[in-house]
Amino acid sequence: MERAGRRPTTREVADAWESLFRTQVTVLRRLQDDDIWDEVSLREYDVLFALSGAPGLTLRQRDLQDASLLSQPSLSRLVDRLVAAGLVERRPVPGDGRGVGVHLTDEGLKVQRAVGRRHVRSIERLLGGTLDAEELAALRTLLDRLRHGAATTPPERP
Repeated sequence: MERAGRRPTTREVADAWESLFRTQVTVLRRLQDDDIWDEVSLREYDVLFALSGAPGLTLRQRDLQDASLLSQPSLSRLVDRLVAAGLVERRPVPGDGRGVGVHLTDEGLKVQRAVGRRHVRSIERLLGGTLDAEELAALRTLLDRLRHGAATTPPERP
């Protein structure tokens, strides 16, 4: 996609990044403070949400890691807690003798949907009360473009 306009300065890029980062931290902290996390934490919900959209409600742990912001050891411990709570289970991956998938159980799906409804109301209250429909659409377009650009830009190597 070709961009219009002048190329931003390094300072403008850094300022935009700082604003994006600070906004994300502020919004996430605000969402974590909501009184909706009875059954699971925000991080646990994130895992349940990722599994709820996966084919067969199952993802390999490495794919689940790609869908979350957790490191591999943190994700393993979190999945262990979700297994103990009966919200997910580990299953062999068909056709792969060593592969293990994390599967969302019926109870996990029930919890994800219940918490998800409350979470969406919180998000609507925060974002919908601040931005109008056109601003939200523009923000989503810009963020999708930024995410795609970041995902396809090769890492800088010395």
